[in-house]
Amino acid sequence: MTSTARRMFELLEPICLVTYFADESNEELAALGHRTYWDGYFAARAAPLGRVPAEVVHAAFYSFAEGEAARHIPSAWETVPAEVSFAAWRRGSAASVRRILGDELADSPGLVRAADLTTKAAVSAPTEGRVVHAGWRSLEVPADPVTRLWHAATMLREHRGDGHVAALLAAGVGGTEAHVLSALDMDIHPAESFGRIHHLPGTRLAAVMDGLRGRGLVDADGRFTDAGRETKRRIEAVTDELAAPPYDALAPDELAELIAVLEPLTARLVAAGSS
Repeated sequence: MTSTARRMFELLEPICLVTYFADESNEELAALGHRTYWDGYFAARAAPLGRVPAEVVHAAFYSFAEGEAARHIPSAWETVPAEVSFAAWRRGSAASVRRILGDELADSPGLVRAADLTTKAAVSAPTEGRVVHAGWRSLEVPADPVTRLWHAATMLREHRGDGHVAALLAAGVGGTEAHVLSALDMDIHPAESFGRIHHLPGTRLAAVMDGLRGRGLVDADGRFTDAGRETKRRIEAVTDELAAPPYDALAPDELAELIAVLEPLTARLVAAGSS
């Protein structure tokens, strides 16, 4: 099932990524009065956790630098109620999916079937140790097929993300370190230029790189060592293993059908830049 988890990640991730590369969700959040992109991001993505302190959001999201969550939580929820931000985020994301797919694919029986089967997997996933995913499980699943597909795909993305955090913790890799390893895996060099971390103070980034060098994961030039590349491979393998259980809920013929109906949808989204 590990290979299944990787294939499903490849097929579902572009559905989720419209939230971040397309305009609709950001426009919906801005219209509510959020001052910045990150205000809207934290307000909406953290909403399924309930009105928790910034420290809890920081722990659950894991990959943000110290203090980043606190710059937006709880102030963004004081600007707009959390559930209102989440509804706008989901509405805008679904609108992006529909626009990119076009009516022919968005209204197709294949999409309806993809939404049904993805939802079946998502609501069957184990919640133990999956804090963000468990928050999503407390939400009502939408009826509209396009919205339901985005919702269920994102539930599975957060389930996978919870497992990825566990894999990183087991490997002793912190959030900023994880971004460095991801950047190097994508052949971004210097890794400090990666968009998720380039804004951090230079002293912070230098300390992270020094720590990775001290552990033998990057070399003097800031590139992967063999040990670093193997650490990244092992983290991804464990993440795939932990992401596999939701798909146990699908019979073999259902899983094969889900892959088949997702492929043309994902291809259209990837062609539009959602990858």
